[in-house]
This record gives sequence, structure tokens and C-alpha cells, in this order.
Amino acid sequence: MLEAMTRSACLSIEGLTKRFGGFFALNDLRMEVVKGDIHALIGPNGAGKTTFFNLLTGVFRPDAGRIVFEGQLMDDARPFRRTVKGIARTFQNIRLFPHLTVLQTVMIGAHCRSFPSVWKALGAAVLQPPFGEAEEERNMRGHALELLEFFGLADMRDLKASELPYEPAAGMNPHETQELDNIITGIRDRGVTIILVEHDMRLVMGISDRITVLNFGTRIADGEPQEIQRDLRVIEAYLGEDVLL
Repeated sequence: MLEAMTRSACLSIEGLTKRFGGFFALNDLRMEVVKGDIHALIGPNGAGKTTFFNLLTGVFRPDAGRIVFEGQLMDDARPFRRTVKGIARTFQNIRLFPHLTVLQTVMIGAHCRSFPSVWKALGAAVLQPPFGEAEEERNMRGHALELLEFFGLADMRDLKASELPYEPAAGMNPHETQELDNIITGIRDRGVTIILVEHDMRLVMGISDRITVLNFGTRIADGEPQEIQRDLRVIEAYLGEDVLL
């Protein structure tokens, strides 16, 4: 009974469908993400992964189906509403503020929690002492420094964000991939549930609690990594024989 309570789903995808003209980018997707898991979403290019994230974060509206997050129906599709409720997203194409420091860039990510409306942000600015720093601003700075420490970037906090190197996992050597593995599991251990899209199958198989596989917008498999590795439909559509262990 305790196990069932602690392993409850925080995100339920029920029949999610998105069409572009006569093309189904996503077709009747059903999926549950358990609180505290690393849940990988994999599939070949064009399988529907990006469409799924666009629907989840409110960039697109679904043609059918429902998204239920922590027991609440996500019927307000506006992205900023989804963010306030706790659904956040990282993008493949990074867009930085080139004039901001690393610390300031991380602080921006906390504004949706600290100032959930324009009026509250203006109020905090007006009420703070002259030439002082608002309490929320101090809290954001402290939290941002804590996160930079976690990622090993505290010494770079005053650099311009655009000066940091960027590498996808596909360009990493085995040591760097292991470091990425440790970072992702560390984020999960801080209480963050993760939906991961990644093409490095050794990373995916080693780090994921559960994997959902898409092909042509349809779910073809869902299970633990050991099951997915041996699923003939997945091997044929995406993994290939060399992934079998």
C-alpha cells in the first residue's frame, strides 16, 4: 500500500492527439509519468517527441485528449500558466541574453516562482528600501548560487553566459557522458521528475526508470529499460540489433 502511494503518477497523458492537416503528429498517446522518476521518451526523427513537448508545455493545443498534472486538468494551454504550475522545459536551441552573467541567467529562471504576476513584481520594486535589494531578489540570488554550486559552475558566475561552452550528449566522451548521468540523477534526487529526450541509448538505458517509445506519432512500447531493449517492434523501428545486451 505504501509503495502504491509513493509511486503515484504525477503526470497522466490520456489519448493525446495532434493533427497537422491530415497528418497525425501524435495519435492517441497514453502515458503515465511517476513522481520522482526519470522517464525517457525516445523514437526516430519525426516520431512525435517535439510535438509531445509542445502540447505538454502549451505551445500547441491538442485536437483530442487530456493532460493531467498532479491531479489537475491542464485546460489552460498558455505556457506561462503551465510554468507556474511546475512544468518547465529546456530547448535544443539555446537562446541566451548575451549581456547577462551566468548568475543573472540562472536567476531569471526563478522569476516565475518569485513574481507570478507583473503587479507583484512592480510592488516588490516600489516597496523595497531606496537603493536596496528586494527580499525576493536576495532569495533568487541565493538559490541561483546554490544551483551553480550543484552544477560545478560557481566559479564562473560572473562570466557572460554566452562564454560558457555547450555540448550535446552525442558529442561527449564516455567520461563526460557519465558526468551528465550523475547530473541528471542528482536533479532527480532533489525531487524533480524528469521527462528525458535523448538519442544516446546507452545513457537512456542506464539512467531511465521507464521508457516510452514513439514511432510515427504512435506509442509502440512502454516499460522498463530491460523490456524496451528486447521489444522487437522497438528494435525494428529504432534501436537496432546492436543495442541488445
